[in-house]
Amino acid sequence: MKRLPLFPGELTLVIAVAINSFGVVLMLYSGSGISAISSVPYAFSEVLPFFTLGTWTYLFQAALVFSLMVLRRKFVISYLFSFVVGFVFGELLDVHELWINHLPTAIGWRVAYFIVSYLLISLGIALSNRCGLPIVPTDLFPRELSQITGIGYPRIKISFDAICLVVTAAMTFLCLGHVLGLGIGTVLAALTMGKTIGIIGTWLDGHFTFAVGLRLHKAGQAAK
Repeated sequence: MKRLPLFPGELTLVIAVAINSFGVVLMLYSGSGISAISSVPYAFSEVLPFFTLGTWTYLFQAALVFSLMVLRRKFVISYLFSFVVGFVFGELLDVHELWINHLPTAIGWRVAYFIVSYLLISLGIALSNRCGLPIVPTDLFPRELSQITGIGYPRIKISFDAICLVVTAAMTFLCLGHVLGLGIGTVLAALTMGKTIGIIGTWLDGHFTFAVGLRLHKAGQAAK
């Protein structure tokens, strides 16, 4: 059997958080709509702007972590570490928002921004599922729910994204009088990203072995 290159789980997590936070802000800046996983916090930041997008993001993530504990009917310490990762993710969102407006805004650039952000988010989630460490709660939730219910990850991911979009649309329409933050890119990503993550994950599994310290991690195999 061919021995695959070893990729540290710690570095995998750092890369995943960095590229996912940038991907979320870049997708919003593209004008095609924000990613589904950040659409609910975005809706809250527009309806209740006394908190930033980053702050609403980790408040939303806290709710997801609590929901997983309820579903598992036990206190899971690793989920709390996931919230810490989510806090860093939220802060990075605010950092990227400080400079993103300096990028050009011509239509060709916006199309490129959407494509790049879509691929970055998909890659980031696939990496998160394989790092063997606590991950951002918005990525953790569909992965853990797939394990709890036994339903395939792509189906769970697509359903989770779709529910986020419905909540965002309803909240912004009822509170602001129009739907905000959602676009054709948001819908396209929600309907296809679960499958794309699975494809990228299969490719990663065929080219790398992920490990935390000296411990090989195989959980990513279940989150394709």
